[in-house]
Amino acid sequence: MNRTLTGPLLKQVSRSFYLTLRVLPKEIRPQISLAYLLARATDTIADTDAVPRAKRIVLLRELQSLTRVPDLGTLAANQALPAERALLERLGDCLAMLDTFSAVDRRLIQQLLHTIITGQIFDFETFPEGTVTALRDDAALDRYTYLVAGCVGEFWTRICAAHLGTVLDEAAGIRFGKGLQLVNILRDIPKDLRMGRCYLPVPEPRRLLDPASFESVRPLYYRWLDIAVEHLDAGWQYTMAIPAKFWRLRLACIWPIWIGLGTVALLRRSNPLDPTVRIMVPQRDVNGMLLRSVLTCRSAAALQRQYDRLRART
Repeated sequence: MNRTLTGPLLKQVSRSFYLTLRVLPKEIRPQISLAYLLARATDTIADTDAVPRAKRIVLLRELQSLTRVPDLGTLAANQALPAERALLERLGDCLAMLDTFSAVDRRLIQQLLHTIITGQIFDFETFPEGTVTALRDDAALDRYTYLVAGCVGEFWTRICAAHLGTVLDEAAGIRFGKGLQLVNILRDIPKDLRMGRCYLPVPEPRRLLDPASFESVRPLYYRWLDIAVEHLDAGWQYTMAIPAKFWRLRLACIWPIWIGLGTVALLRRSNPLDPTVRIMVPQRDVNGMLLRSVLTCRSAAALQRQYDRLRART
């Protein structure tokens, strides 16, 4: 295992998610960490302005098979963040590390990245430059959340089964990922609108650039918040099905769910179209969640009480 990839580089690019990756059981930590690095690299390619949009699509398609490294020299050199530049420069090392894994692990990671890149290309094809476009219907939003996040729950379930012998509900794992992605989408609407993207299926997405228009979409917005919470409920059932002996795996699932519920509670009490308001669970609250989860991660009853308390606020 290349420890410079799963150590310093991973810490630089994963930011707040690094703790989740570090707490994973050692049997699955390298595979999930590498999958994260690869997905993060494709995100960097998709989001950069260093090369034209059409070129980014070509690069993403070349990466879908994970069999060769496209020429990323110009793109890497023009990254403003040193961590993202280093990640693109070391993409070849990431693929070399992938080759050291078992055939099963390689196949699961390749399937995951193929699906995620399909979602990223869907983004390009759905949202043309120079205008604000909305997804056409609920089914399109549901499919998108699967492509970029639900598939992670699917991958997570299968990699755990392969290495830990856990039998978890794959459909619940998919909903877990969808729920987390929906929370992100519902939090990031102002930023996405200013990039021409409206993931909510509304007839006049440009109107949402005005925060005063929130009243007109409040019912739709709250319906999707409810769906996000229902998906997180499925994610919680998934988490509580993890045997207590795999407490590290439990913690890696608990943290994003609890933070997700905290974010939903804040969104309920704000105007989510206001670009001047940053919705984020305060660090002191996150620290409290981390402490309580570590102290109670082996107790299903204690964990459920905490979940119910957070859930009641949503």
